[in-house]
Amino acid sequence: MGSKSWWLGLPARRMFPSLPDSSVAPSMTGYSDRINHAFAYAAKHHDQQVRKGTRLPYLTHPANVAVILTRYGCGEDAVVAGILHDVVADCVRDGWTRETLDERIGTKFGNSMLAMLLFVTERRIDDDGVELSADDRKDDYLERLSLAGEEALWVCAADKVHNANSILSDLRRTSFPETVWGRFSAGRDGTVRQYARVSERLREIGFTAPIVDELAHAAAELGRM
Repeated sequence: MGSKSWWLGLPARRMFPSLPDSSVAPSMTGYSDRINHAFAYAAKHHDQQVRKGTRLPYLTHPANVAVILTRYGCGEDAVVAGILHDVVADCVRDGWTRETLDERIGTKFGNSMLAMLLFVTERRIDDDGVELSADDRKDDYLERLSLAGEEALWVCAADKVHNANSILSDLRRTSFPETVWGRFSAGRDGTVRQYARVSERLREIGFTAPIVDELAHAAAELGRM
């Protein structure tokens, strides 16, 4: 097994021994052909992309989301969705139709997987065909979380946990925080508020898994930076 993917073959409890036994799905080993397929598909899609304001390959983000989901004992569907979530987000942002998404992603990973991912993807156009502004897209995203299933909510939370903690790590490494906050169109206050809003919304709709506390803590830490 190559060094780049050593963790894929390890059960969550071996990687994170502090996890309680009941939090780990017994059938989830962190490795499967579906996970491999998802990583290969995401790697091809994100090939020329880097993380905002860094030189890190973009694939490090979905890989970390997958690790977070495995750490919390999520099943294979959630891990695969975590790997693919920004593939779908990019495609929606680029204006792919639902038919194209069905053809390119649904046929490869299943229509239920695509539907799960669409619930946790900001959309450009609402059900009435009205194009949404940047602020409206975020409000619409939060509103539609009430329609998402539990696995989709795990993906939402893990995505935001990794993003928020990545920002925190970058802020702690620099003497010029404005260079980090400058990456985001919403600026410092808007970025911090959005992470807090996601954690608040997850609790509001009844998703109270421990990962929500992790997200709320990260948002609070960002607010202190």
